[in-house]
Amino acid sequence: MSDLKIYLDKDINQDLIKTKKIAVIGFGSQGYGQSMNLKDSGCNVVLGLRQGGVSDKKAKNYGFKTMSIEDAVKWADVVQVLIPDEVQSDVYEKQIKPNMHSGQYLMFAHGFNIHFKKIVPAEDINVIMVAPKGPGHTVRSQYSEGKGVPSLIAVYQNPNGDGKEIALSYASAIGAGRAGIIETTFAEETETDLFGEQAVICGGVSALMKAGFEVLTEAGYSPYMAYFEVLHEMKLIIDLVNQGGLADMRYSISNTAEYGDMTRGPKVIGEASKNAMKEILKDIRSGEFADEFTNEMQSGHKYFDKLREENRNHPIEKIGEEIRSSFVWGRRENIINREKN
Repeated sequence: MSDLKIYLDKDINQDLIKTKKIAVIGFGSQGYGQSMNLKDSGCNVVLGLRQGGVSDKKAKNYGFKTMSIEDAVKWADVVQVLIPDEVQSDVYEKQIKPNMHSGQYLMFAHGFNIHFKKIVPAEDINVIMVAPKGPGHTVRSQYSEGKGVPSLIAVYQNPNGDGKEIALSYASAIGAGRAGIIETTFAEETETDLFGEQAVICGGVSALMKAGFEVLTEAGYSPYMAYFEVLHEMKLIIDLVNQGGLADMRYSISNTAEYGDMTRGPKVIGEASKNAMKEILKDIRSGEFADEFTNEMQSGHKYFDKLREENRNHPIEKIGEEIRSSFVWGRRENIINREKN
């Protein structure tokens, strides 16, 4: 195992990024969170957006200067691309690439399009990554509380020779230096991120919760009890795991729960599940998933829309909405406000 190096604010030239003009392309979750934090950190930042669009109006309401994507790229030293993966290559070819100049820094928060060569920048462009390990709205909420979200950095092309320093300084400005920054590669970030999303933290967990809900309700148990047992308590358990690993979780739960965990868990997630995970990883590393996803989105995303609709209408979602609207813990101030950010 290689030595782990974690960079904190004290290790970073925090003023370096303030000498650069930054264009953030997009004002979705990451665009909102990162640009707000950059502005509050004293950086010179503009938003590259479709003028007059919904995102443009939202950004202006927060006091940002906005430009067309083309003009923002011409103006900037650093171009941070924070639009969805599936549209990045088209926007890059038509609006970003023709307006870039030698020595600029092209930045991403995920390595997907660079690693799978959907975007191939010129050799005289610095290509770097700052990838917060959390949603953009959390990047903002943690920063506002004086904290930060851990982030990864990577350097893909480095003609200027200071790509790592720029990435670290940018990461510090969005709050990551308060929590910790780790250096990786575009390939490693992309492949492990896709695997984690698909096999464990999104795909695996959501499928596990739905399956558990279905087993209980099909056996005649109340859907409300099923929801509490397989979905609501998940966050409470994960908070313990996040704080101190599986050991802290097992320290906190009952002996009955711990014994059941260690003896029954492997029956659910056993060799068959590991083999399925290996197939998922194989598809990711080969580029098969990247091609499948890109083709799906470019061909009208009908299958994607069908899956979204099916999942929105799953009973666990309907029961959850009813329960959350009826309890105090469902009425807190939300991190996400779709009208504003």
